[in-house]
Amino acid sequence: MSRWNYLRVGGLAALTEAAIYVAGIVYFLVVLDFANVTAPRQQVELFVANQTSLYAMYLLIYVVFGVVLVALVLSLHARLKNNAPMLMGATTAFGLIWAGLVIASGMVANIATGVVVDLYGTDPTQATTVWLAVSPVIDGLGGGNEIVGGIWTLLVSVVALRARALHRALNYVGLVVGTAGILSAIPALGEVGGGIFGITQIVWFVGLGILLLRASRREAV
Repeated sequence: MSRWNYLRVGGLAALTEAAIYVAGIVYFLVVLDFANVTAPRQQVELFVANQTSLYAMYLLIYVVFGVVLVALVLSLHARLKNNAPMLMGATTAFGLIWAGLVIASGMVANIATGVVVDLYGTDPTQATTVWLAVSPVIDGLGGGNEIVGGIWTLLVSVVALRARALHRALNYVGLVVGTAGILSAIPALGEVGGGIFGITQIVWFVGLGILLLRASRREAV
């Protein structure tokens, strides 16, 4: 059996997703302190001062995350499809849709940030107005709520529980992740649900990565 079987690819993909999550949290909350920059004009000024690193981070947390997510979604499909073919088909569809939305969100974010930064040099007020117009688009595609990712994680966990696959404790964590992601679409619960989703999904990704890599080693033996 090839060393690079689907389990190994999926395991490395899951660990990569966790690392990207952590990198994004550190960058926005620690390096930029973005949570305390609430005024749109201040946000635009922050973009201007950190354009290069911001571009790289958007590329990482959206585009690279989405590409790696495709590998993970397909690996889990191969692992679980025989246990519940119809349900796993729907699950995989949601996973691929989520990957597409995340990639699109990152592409829009990078283009929009570039436009805003260029415009700021001549008209800061108009730059702020443009940012106010495009930021809801970025949030709507994938940065502001996690309903599609929540549905995918929830369904993966349901299929795995029914099939007695992966690990029961990890599957219960996945149910929490998925529920939090779905609740993030409710305005009153958006911030809390999104926060729980992000933190618990790091745990889920790490656990999933370890389990898939262990399964890969067992199959290789």
